[in-house]
Amino acid sequence: MKLVFATNNLNKLKEVQEMLPNSIELLSLKDISCFDEIDETETTLEGNAKLKADYITNKFGYNCFADDTGLEVESLDGKPGVYSARFAGEPANSEKNMQKLLIDLENKSNKKAQFRTTVALNIDDKKFLFEGICKGEILTQKQGEKGFGYDPIFKPKGYQKSFAEMSSTAKNKISHRGIAIQKLVAFLKNY
Repeated sequence: MKLVFATNNLNKLKEVQEMLPNSIELLSLKDISCFDEIDETETTLEGNAKLKADYITNKFGYNCFADDTGLEVESLDGKPGVYSARFAGEPANSEKNMQKLLIDLENKSNKKAQFRTTVALNIDDKKFLFEGICKGEILTQKQGEKGFGYDPIFKPKGYQKSFAEMSSTAKNKISHRGIAIQKLVAFLKNY
């Protein structure tokens, strides 16, 4: 089965590729010659995931899935949330996003947070949503060199390491995206 993953993020693409069975041939936007910038204009993760999946299905005719992820910090009323990738402004920059978040949390004792991913799947003119949540906390400084985005400052609940200190295999088992993709894979196996 061929499926397009509607992302230009090579880190996400690699992470998801590692989780899919060999029976699914994963195509990137580059593989289908889509070089369009798909603006995430919705105000929810679900809305942005659907928007991206619909764009690819409608314009290129492929079965595809798209995701949107947000880091939701309890003491910041769920921020940065849907705006996580551009929390520190344009252009998107993970380093600046982490710095802004750490500054915003300096005087807050509650560092509880969760990553939430929504995956929108368009297949054979049907639409499905899958969600993954990983609870944890924001660290006071970066730890680790692996991963991407907020991984160096997010420590999942029950673990002593940040996402950036974990192997991709270990992270994929417990991460928000990993959980959502596991639900997607389980669905596709029975489809």
